[in-house]
Amino acid sequence: MLKRNALLLTTAVSVCLAMPLAAQDTEASEAQTEEPKVEMIDVTGDTVVATVNGEDITMAHVVAARISLPEQFQQLPDEVLLPGIVEQLIQQAVLGQAMGELSHRAEIRLENQRRELAANEKVEEVIAGAVTDEALQAAYDAEYADAEPTQEYSAAHILVETEDEAKDLIEKLDGGDDFAELAKEFSTGPSGPNGGDLGWFGAGMMVKPFEDAVMGLEAGAISAPVQTQFGWHVIKLNETRMKGAPTLDEVRSELTIKVENDAVEAALQALLDAAKIDRIALEGIDPAALRDMTILDQ
Repeated sequence: MLKRNALLLTTAVSVCLAMPLAAQDTEASEAQTEEPKVEMIDVTGDTVVATVNGEDITMAHVVAARISLPEQFQQLPDEVLLPGIVEQLIQQAVLGQAMGELSHRAEIRLENQRRELAANEKVEEVIAGAVTDEALQAAYDAEYADAEPTQEYSAAHILVETEDEAKDLIEKLDGGDDFAELAKEFSTGPSGPNGGDLGWFGAGMMVKPFEDAVMGLEAGAISAPVQTQFGWHVIKLNETRMKGAPTLDEVRSELTIKVENDAVEAALQALLDAAKIDRIALEGIDPAALRDMTILDQ
């Protein structure tokens, strides 16, 4: 259904985009006349933008339709979207009127859509009151209050295919060649163009042979060839540091998501616990029935 709605909107937008071009062609062949100034309307949800065989289409319908647009249409400018959506709703209206009463399968799908919309509104209601300064601070304390400082490493590497290539690079480095320049020239890894720089990382973020080699280096030192599943590495440890817990502002976004998710899960569980739910044993249903479209017509 979404693809068909998108097709209607594509057609509607194409028509609306073509209209200014048609107007330009007409103006080119006729004498230029000054267009009358359009008076702006005070728009409300009840503002009627079109009437199709007595069925009103309002600005509320238009705004609701925009919310559910696919992402590629959301990027269009409003002056293109507005007439395009109105035209789409007109097309849907005439098609719907021609259909008459909804089929049984359409009624079933509409029930599911209503259930989904109502559930989403409840989730939004829960989320709206969940994220407070107090809730964020509590989540931060729970996550980081007992966090111990951890060792972090800043390193660079040159990745090659063979051990001999790695040994040759070490000889060049011993002879005074620049590590970053060699990485740019010889490294096959994605960090090569950046001089082999891997930034800061902690324990568990690198494959074990690489991590073990880094942990065994002094700052400024270069490793012997190190083999991993990716190839052979020549590693330079730039520096180390002790990293403490992040500040609240540094993790505010992820904590906001956690607070929201926790609030929704708690609200849902409370509603499930209070609800009277009767389930049948699904083992008695053939899972293949899930794909039987004729069930929608029964």
